[in-house]
Amino acid sequence: MTHNILICDDERDIVSALKIYLSGEGYHIFEAYDGREALEVVRQNDIHLILMDIMMPRLDGIAATARLREESNVPIILLTAKSESSDKVLGLNVGADDYITKPFDPAEVVARVRSALRRYTKLGAVPEPEKAGRYSIGPITLDEEDTSVTLDGESVALTPIEYNILRLLIKHPGRIYSSAQIYEMVWNESAVGAENAVSVHIRHLRQKLEIDPSEPRYLKVVWGLGYKLEDGRHENR
Repeated sequence: MTHNILICDDERDIVSALKIYLSGEGYHIFEAYDGREALEVVRQNDIHLILMDIMMPRLDGIAATARLREESNVPIILLTAKSESSDKVLGLNVGADDYITKPFDPAEVVARVRSALRRYTKLGAVPEPEKAGRYSIGPITLDEEDTSVTLDGESVALTPIEYNILRLLIKHPGRIYSSAQIYEMVWNESAVGAENAVSVHIRHLRQKLEIDPSEPRYLKVVWGLGYKLEDGRHENR
């Protein structure tokens, strides 16, 4: 199946660049240059995902997202500038699924689009029954029965230490664990040299589970306190 993607930005060069990135991956691209045009394209075509700029004339990306959510659950990824941090949060609150910060890394754009489409296409599938020992945060799922971890349904290979750290955090989402607590509970030893050992394994987990490890959405550090795992969509950055 070829997915239809709408790119909406008032800067035509950005639309052209994103079109090159995504059409090269086999996606069929629709174009719009403000929020009103985006609404018309979605109403007239079978759109599977929208890349939406925030700052646009006539109808901005936040207002367009809110309107779209009244009639569609199509994934919406906001295109934002670094200075628009408050708008990112507002966009997520009105129904956007994700955001990408300008300037774009082509590999990140493609990765985020693929991830959003995987989640979207699974919405119509028969849901798996609830299973004891299965824990999920965002696209990350850990299954204790077969000691497996998946990201957007695809298997992720973790070391035993990495798996045990993730299991501790995913079973208690939002709870902050200090390096010493993680070390004692995972290594079963007194926390001597805990900070360095834990930070190295946290870094490796981010590299395997986060699209952009330098800006993690799920595996967070709380400065001076420790680490936690939570759904990054709802965090007020």
